[in-house]
Amino acid sequence: MPLAPVGEELSPPERTRFARHVILPGIGDTGQRRLRAAGVLVVGAGGLGSPVLLYLAAAGVGRITVVDDDVVESTNLQRQVVHGVADVGRLKVESAVAALQALAPDVTVTPVGERLSAHNILDLVADHDVVVDGADNFPTRYLVGDACARLGVPHVWGSVYQHDAQTSVWWAGEGPCYRCVFPNPPPPGAVPSCSTGGVLGASCGAVGSVMAEEVVKLLVGVGEPLVGRLLLHDAWRQEWSTLAVAADPDCVVCGAAADPHRPLGIEKEPRPGSGDGSEISSVATEPALPSLSVTALAQRLRDRDAGADAFILLDVREPGEREVVTIPGAVPLPLGQVRSDRGEAVAKLADGIPTLVYCKSGARSAEAVGLLRARGVDAVDVTGGVLAWVREVDPTLSTY
Repeated sequence: MPLAPVGEELSPPERTRFARHVILPGIGDTGQRRLRAAGVLVVGAGGLGSPVLLYLAAAGVGRITVVDDDVVESTNLQRQVVHGVADVGRLKVESAVAALQALAPDVTVTPVGERLSAHNILDLVADHDVVVDGADNFPTRYLVGDACARLGVPHVWGSVYQHDAQTSVWWAGEGPCYRCVFPNPPPPGAVPSCSTGGVLGASCGAVGSVMAEEVVKLLVGVGEPLVGRLLLHDAWRQEWSTLAVAADPDCVVCGAAADPHRPLGIEKEPRPGSGDGSEISSVATEPALPSLSVTALAQRLRDRDAGADAFILLDVREPGEREVVTIPGAVPLPLGQVRSDRGEAVAKLADGIPTLVYCKSGARSAEAVGLLRARGVDAVDVTGGVLAWVREVDPTLSTY
């Protein structure tokens, strides 16, 4: 059943522009008029949001709202194709609006440059026919999923990590909602972000294009949407596969006994600078952990080179991250290894001298410091990690 109403007759220029849709069985003149009458909410103007936005605007979707509170960074350009070099430092929603206006000036694009919350999500979802979730963090994913399930609005979702991708259409009442299949977020630190694990840019384009296809199918009422199926993509093996997924009758959001007044989303928000919340750690919030600034670290490194100080500088990031940038003189030991032996290897290595620990921005290093101190190591957290080092000590270095 099509979700969008049939709009007004197409004008001759519109019929020419969308001729390849008009002659396409399944869309035709009526389907194109539905697309023009439709409203789609796109959450995120990043790796997945970029191809979705471009293809929906090109397809003639009449009204698009894009939500993102982030700004364009140079590291985004490897995959976020709706932005360009000149947009670095600009709000992503502003950049996206400009790109879509250049591509499809007749499409109404509304930017929402603020973070989604329980206070604004329901109104935004209710005002659109379909919601697309291209968010890169779990709090937003659960917030969007819960709101769509509560309102019965179909929710086109996608996720990419490294070269693996997943996508589906969650639709309470027609199939499972997001929380039916993923009832709880993963434990803190269990899922690395693309900023720490990397991501193949073209994979965002591949799965983002599938997401745009699903939106068009839902609006026009053609084909078989990915309701009840989870589509998996492995770019390295160039394989696509599907898993059957089902609604949970006991789902706390869409189940028969669900509380309609239950708070939306998950309670824990990501710490500023943590990317997707995957680096959040209960240890990281402990106020008693000793720390030092990157400028203080720079002085201590100079003192160590002069023989006036003795310490270990420990880098707990992943090998791929160290390929981009490192602080000179660091010993590499990923956090996973620190966790596996609770810091025993570092305790032997330190042998009574202090251990200064850094990661990308501070969350993983704080966890490592907590583990090491529990093992008796004089561990100190380097505040802000390598990003702060580049920003405050050596801006000539690469960042990510």
